[in-house]
Amino acid sequence: MDGTAAGKDPAALLVALRRVVLGQEAATHEALVAILARGHVLLEGVPGTAKTLLVRALARALTVRYARIQFTPDLMPADITGVSVLMSAQEFVFRPGPIFADLILADEINRAPAKTQAALLEAMQERTVTVDGSTHALPPVFTVFATQNPIEFEGTYPLPEAELDRFMLKIAIGYPAEATERAILNRHLEGFEADAPESYGIAPVLDGDGLQALRRATDAIHVEPRLVAYITSIVRATRDAASLTLGASPRAAVALLKASRAAALLAGRDYVTPDDVKALALSALRHRVAVAPELELEGVTADHALKAILEQIETPTT
Repeated sequence: MDGTAAGKDPAALLVALRRVVLGQEAATHEALVAILARGHVLLEGVPGTAKTLLVRALARALTVRYARIQFTPDLMPADITGVSVLMSAQEFVFRPGPIFADLILADEINRAPAKTQAALLEAMQERTVTVDGSTHALPPVFTVFATQNPIEFEGTYPLPEAELDRFMLKIAIGYPAEATERAILNRHLEGFEADAPESYGIAPVLDGDGLQALRRATDAIHVEPRLVAYITSIVRATRDAASLTLGASPRAAVALLKASRAAALLAGRDYVTPDDVKALALSALRHRVAVAPELELEGVTADHALKAILEQIETPTT
């Protein structure tokens, strides 16, 4: 396979992202994997680690409608979905909210109230919005990239399990390496500004039609039965692990399968490998499992538990 779809190379998107977001190779790769696989993304990291920048850069590389929604404790569902406005004595007209865009940045999502979370949940799952009993379809490209600070930060609240399960991947973004941090400072000396997309130095790579073509190409990636069995074994093992009190759902298995296909497309292959599955297992599962409380007190994280599970499951031979 030549790595293209409809004349577009998905790797060009990766190059564009990494030109802006320095030192976050895994995060940029997984963000593209999710959007190619029609999945929503949860980005978690402390403030200032390029979560918002990553989504802005992606919006810059794609010729699609982009909207940023700042989630706050007083944000109401109508603020994101839209409202019906009385235009005459007997006529209401729907005015769409900011969620009617192709690429949504839901910033600091874990600061929003439960009703607003529920409105976003419907949009993410059904790709529709219901206002005053009427259902409105969202754009075909519609994808949510939500950011959240770690729950230890003041004013943040854990997202409900049902909403977490709607995110295809949860991408953890950490501090950059020292050399990368110096490079970031040097770029600012050269005129780069995170809040000025025109300073990013990237031109649009793909439009909505091109993205849809790449998504269709992702759906055509071959997955051998042994890899389907491998994904099934990983997900089912999370339900039996003593370290976990909540295992991953069947939706998690579907997410891992779809993400693995997208990773193969990005690599220029028309088939999935075991390495594709292993590389994405943590991001596809870490938000869908719960660590036993006694182990959590000892510092065991979901990633620790999942890595142990992966080590116990035999990897299919290539």
